[in-house]
Amino acid sequence: MERTRLKTGIVETSLCRQGAGDPVLFIHGSGPGAGGQSNWQLALPALGDRFLCLAPDLVGYDQSTHPDPAPRGPREWMRLWVDQLIGLLDALNIEKVHLVGNSLGGAIALNLLIEKPERFGRAVLMGPAGAPMPATPELSCIWGFYRDPTVAAMKNAIRMFAYDEGFIADRLDDIATARVQAATRPEVARSFANMFPEPFDQSVSELIVPETLLERIQHDILILHGVQDRIVPLSGSIHLIERLPNATLTSVPRCSHWVQIERAELFHAEVARFLRQEKNT
Repeated sequence: MERTRLKTGIVETSLCRQGAGDPVLFIHGSGPGAGGQSNWQLALPALGDRFLCLAPDLVGYDQSTHPDPAPRGPREWMRLWVDQLIGLLDALNIEKVHLVGNSLGGAIALNLLIEKPERFGRAVLMGPAGAPMPATPELSCIWGFYRDPTVAAMKNAIRMFAYDEGFIADRLDDIATARVQAATRPEVARSFANMFPEPFDQSVSELIVPETLLERIQHDILILHGVQDRIVPLSGSIHLIERLPNATLTSVPRCSHWVQIERAELFHAEVARFLRQEKNT
């Protein structure tokens, strides 16, 4: 896996890349300490033999630019993320790319499909935001990490991502420590505080993609969602497939919000199968 830094419009983007073939843009989620490498550490090596895998850090995360002053609230950040990722494709001279979006990354993917439909092929959304939903207690705990930014609090948050804690039990200390180190850098904490301010229900509402815009998206979309997802409920993906003209939903049993990690083999197989099919767009 190679990490590079590119000028993408008015910001700089830290990018992890691996493989060769049709390009796929992987968009990470919103958790404190998240980034392209941590979110897609299993997917890039697994899929890099078939695709050119691109996993940037979103602006405001990890090693990409942290604006100062920062945008306020998800709506303002969404504008910046969309511009950043279109700028990344331009900087890499990539005309068209498939999308894979996790959680927040799913909502960003939907906004990209709406704004620049000609730049994207197929899309895989995993436990996506973008549908009406409450700020669940689990999501509020994760976004509220900075009330008590400790390793213990991070462990508690990470446990919520998994259906079976056993699969990460032997790595939980290392994962939590690394995430806290990334999340508590001053610029990362400042960005996050402005990204998802309380009340969290308001922040969630700013991520909702209007139904009239969902209905305009003609791309082929596969949604993967853990049945036991306590962070972004499965009902959100049902809302999306009822409004996206060419979307299908695969619900994953015995799985929570980390399909790409908790059910990695299934995730890799489904992504490869879907992205290699003939496409409508």
